[in-house]
Amino acid sequence: MSVFRSVPIGAACLLYAALLSAAPVPPLSDPPPAAGTRAPSLLSSPLQDAVRRIWQASPEVQAARADLDAARARARAAAQPLYNPSLSLDAENADVNRRTAGLSLALDLSGKRRARASQGDAEVLAAEATYDLLRRNVAARWLKAWSTATLAARQSELGRRRLALMQRFDDLAAQRLKVGDISSPERDLAGLALGEAQVQQATLAGNEAAARAALLAISGDQLTTLPPLPEGLSPAADRVTPLAVDELPELRQARAQQASADAGVQVARRARIPDPTLSLTGGQVRSGPRTDQVIGLSVSIPLPVLNTGRAEVDAARAEADAAAAGVRSRQFVLRAGLQEAQARYAALRGAAEAFRTGRAAAFEDRTTLLEKLWRAGEISTSDYLVQLKQSLDTALSGQELENQTWQAWFDYLTAAGRLNDWLDGRTQDGPNQDISR
Repeated sequence: MSVFRSVPIGAACLLYAALLSAAPVPPLSDPPPAAGTRAPSLLSSPLQDAVRRIWQASPEVQAARADLDAARARARAAAQPLYNPSLSLDAENADVNRRTAGLSLALDLSGKRRARASQGDAEVLAAEATYDLLRRNVAARWLKAWSTATLAARQSELGRRRLALMQRFDDLAAQRLKVGDISSPERDLAGLALGEAQVQQATLAGNEAAARAALLAISGDQLTTLPPLPEGLSPAADRVTPLAVDELPELRQARAQQASADAGVQVARRARIPDPTLSLTGGQVRSGPRTDQVIGLSVSIPLPVLNTGRAEVDAARAEADAAAAGVRSRQFVLRAGLQEAQARYAALRGAAEAFRTGRAAAFEDRTTLLEKLWRAGEISTSDYLVQLKQSLDTALSGQELENQTWQAWFDYLTAAGRLNDWLDGRTQDGPNQDISR
């Protein structure tokens, strides 16, 4: 203990001043929402609640959240001082007895800590953009699977009605054959039509099962009851105001990655500059009857001779150039994707609207009329089957068109950056609007 008491107080004060220069900064707080993001709406709907449950249960979202937490932890670590002080104790017994204690600390005079902290903040922004983008993609995939499963159930229901019609037609054909109203070949046509309807119904049931499986692959078993799909057509494209390209989450992610790469250039540049190490030593030296107090101060600095670090700077600069080119490429892709999604949705919605307002959608009236004409003998059995099959195929095609329209609607909302607004009941910057309109 006498060794430590013999160290001059001034030396300790000098080292304490060096420690203060490397004091850690306060922990990083969660950054504010990125530009272009919106606060969650206070509205609540079954669809919105369903998507929130999907987000909570999705392993992909949980993994992205863990990556975000890791990025924030790395940012806090990057903001800490680079170097810790070193303590050394020396004792020597010889002609001269020496007892000394020393403290040494490398000083960050080149700004390495600030550069690393800036890069950590940029990586946090990139991780946040990635997290938001993945949540949106999970929601878009689930919405498309949800609409597909809902419309597959409607097609299966229509197929069951077709099977019931064919079963009733087969029974009526058997009765009319007994009384001689139709011939045996016409009776066989009814049986063949029933067999074909049974095969087609099995196909529709398989499609419904596949759509349900695709939905469960995203949601797991979180949703036992699906929200109903709106009965009307999806909204018109002109009711959605697309976000500016720079506000889309894909571009925010690319720009954050570019900022991280630019910060990496500064880190590489600062790493080239050597940092000095300050060492302070104090103690006593005893030689015979004489005892002397000693204090020593030394400064050492590495010489960047064998490895100058220039290659690391060149590599970081090349990565920053690649990130900048990636931002420009992403802008082109996003603009083209928005135009394509808008044109495809407008075409499909126009076709779906024309189908709904035309005679092709009058399935019930047509099937009733055909049966009356066949019972009255005004059309033959073959004509009845051909026209009934055409009516059923047209109805199924209309439902498939409706499914494609909803798929295109979700793609357009995604490309326009308005998917979350639609879930919140807002399709543009105006007042809240009902999603079923």
